Amino acid sequence: MLNGTDLYQLDITAAAFTQACGGPCTEGCVTLARIGDDSWALGDSKRPDMEPLRFTTEELGAAGIDPARFGLII
Repeated sequence: MLNGTDLYQLDITAAAFTQACGGPCTEGCVTLARIGDDSWALGDSKRPDMEPLRFTTEELGAAGIDPARFGLII
């Protein structure tokens, strides 16, 4: 939780997802969007019917994902 906020209560309908693949990917399956001051949504363009997972910046960092690498401001 982020300061007592349930990340899944944040509205992501207007979130702008960016391709966040780690290599020369032509399919762009992993997508990432900023959904709050310290929160992110991680989706899969191959499964648009599935709700994106939500993470804090710290959680993404622990997984080795740096949003800045994909042009997203931290």
